[in-house]
Order: sequence, then C-alpha cells, then structure tokens
Amino acid sequence: MLEAYNYEVRTYLSGAEFLGDAPNVGCLVVDYRMPGLSGLDLVSELRKRSISVPTILITATSDPSVERRAAELGISQVLHKPLSHRVLIDAISEELG
Repeated sequence: MLEAYNYEVRTYLSGAEFLGDAPNVGCLVVDYRMPGLSGLDLVSELRKRSISVPTILITATSDPSVERRAAELGISQVLHKPLSHRVLIDAISEELG
C-alpha cells in the first residue's frame, strides 16, 4: 500500500534483523508487538546507538504506559489498530515533513 503512494519500503522479519542491517531510513513504522524485540525495545536500542529516526508506533493496546514510554523514546505518533491506510499515510507524511 505504501508503495502505491510512492514510498520506498523495506520490510524486516524482526527488530533484530533491522538492527543487523542498520539501514538509513527516513521514517520507521514499527508495531508494538513484534517477534523478539518489541517496537519500543527496537527504538530504545536505536537510541542507545545514537540513531534517531522519525518513528511511528502502531499498537492494538490502549495501555497508557506504552504511550508514555513511546514519548520518552521520542516517538511522536502512536497509532491505534484498527487504522485506515489514510491515517498511516498522513502520519508518515507528517514525520517526513
């Protein structure tokens, strides 16, 4: 769907695979629950490596502690499932400025 909006997309099976590749990305879209590292754990590891990339967290939970930790990590947008493709496209556009 993102490619239909002319975004270059790379997918990874896990946060560990992403960290192993360490690509240069314009915007990172992560799910709260992923195999191995959670989306928040992935972003935390990036911050430890002094890597700051605009990040959007997608989650099915409405736990305030998730949003609080996301904010502490500098994640400005937490999107809740289910979400429309328009909401995601708008969030990415906003992050890329």
